[in-house]
Amino acid sequence: MAGFRPGARRQRVPKLQGKGTLESVATEGPFQEWLGMPELYRHALIVDGVTYSYQTEEPELSVSVGDIVVFRYKENKQGNWIDRNSLGVWIDPATYNQ
Repeated sequence: MAGFRPGARRQRVPKLQGKGTLESVATEGPFQEWLGMPELYRHALIVDGVTYSYQTEEPELSVSVGDIVVFRYKENKQGNWIDRNSLGVWIDPATYNQ
């Protein structure tokens, strides 16, 4: 049992963060993976020339083309996947109180 520590945890890889201007959105769906699962829509977003995939239950996004968006994402073999509920509009702190 050398090397085993009951309280030791593996370090998690931190999520990547993205920010940029939303150039286009293409929506596919609805898809239902298995019985009982809600219908999901896959959105292909192009942010500053890079393609990201975002999967949600809503057919419409809360962001629109031309907005500056921020999000967390993962890179894998299928591409860049935006984490659920992490996509939002960036608010400029200089103009927030105006």
